[in-house]
Amino acid sequence: MTIVHNLKEQILLLISTPLYIIIIGVEVLLSNYRHKKLYTWKDTFTNLYLMLLNGGIDLLFRATYLIILDVCYRHHWISITNVFSYWFLLLLAEDFLYYWLHRWDHEIRLFWAVHVTHHSSEHMNFTVGFRSSVFQPLYRFVYFIPLAYLGFKPLDIVFMYSVTQIWGIFVHTELINKMGWLEYILVTPSHHRVHHASNPRYLDKNMGMFLIIWDQLFGTFQPELPEDEYQHVTFGLTKQPEKTDPVHIIFHEWNNIGQDLSRKDIGWKEKWFYLFGPPGWSHDGSRQTSEQMREAESGVYGPPLPEPEGGSRF
Repeated sequence: MTIVHNLKEQILLLISTPLYIIIIGVEVLLSNYRHKKLYTWKDTFTNLYLMLLNGGIDLLFRATYLIILDVCYRHHWISITNVFSYWFLLLLAEDFLYYWLHRWDHEIRLFWAVHVTHHSSEHMNFTVGFRSSVFQPLYRFVYFIPLAYLGFKPLDIVFMYSVTQIWGIFVHTELINKMGWLEYILVTPSHHRVHHASNPRYLDKNMGMFLIIWDQLFGTFQPELPEDEYQHVTFGLTKQPEKTDPVHIIFHEWNNIGQDLSRKDIGWKEKWFYLFGPPGWSHDGSRQTSEQMREAESGVYGPPLPEPEGGSRF
């Protein structure tokens, strides 16, 4: 089984690597031809640096989470014998669970401190897809434990995640417009531009990796609007880090959390919300969550609050 899985991964790597090189090269050429500043050397280097850190942690931790998934699989509740049904259901189930992983990465500040690295680029190009949430491999497998109990083999779970990740790279671009009827089924570049935008209406929307149906079902779907109907999309965080070196990008929100938890004027309840509440929550109303930003934009709360000094929503 391990040999077969390694062969699958090697084939996937042989297919995906040339594909990445081609689409990135084409995007660079088109962006230069159209005089768009889609790439900078520093941003691209940071994307690759974060990808390598994430991949290194994943490789070091892989044996551990595969053992845990295997223990669960040994006690699986059902068995799916039809090959087509097995892989189709694995795709649906894993994409569904990834939706909740991604959503809670946005809605719980502790996990947002990990995921914020992926959203810290002010660009939108294929290499931003490699700008990984560095420490996510340490807990991502927990969301996939139900798959093992449902009879999906641990190595197949890992393989399916890798397959959907290829599509996840493809949707990071400004050069592909809406894709017709596929907009109703798949996560498209248009959907994912919304996800990476810092415009209030777009915050915490379109959480899916491969299928957009989960966002449509659970109320997090937002289509990309024409510029004459809504403001131009701005990528990045609502408050960018003061420093852009890779170390600060990884740890800046952890530093903000530490500052909030060390406050002397709050109790345990406030400390809990600073850790597990939504990003942007504050005990004195000095900051805004994404929901409050949307309501402020629509006039419910009046004009937006002044830019916070630290611990921003993003």
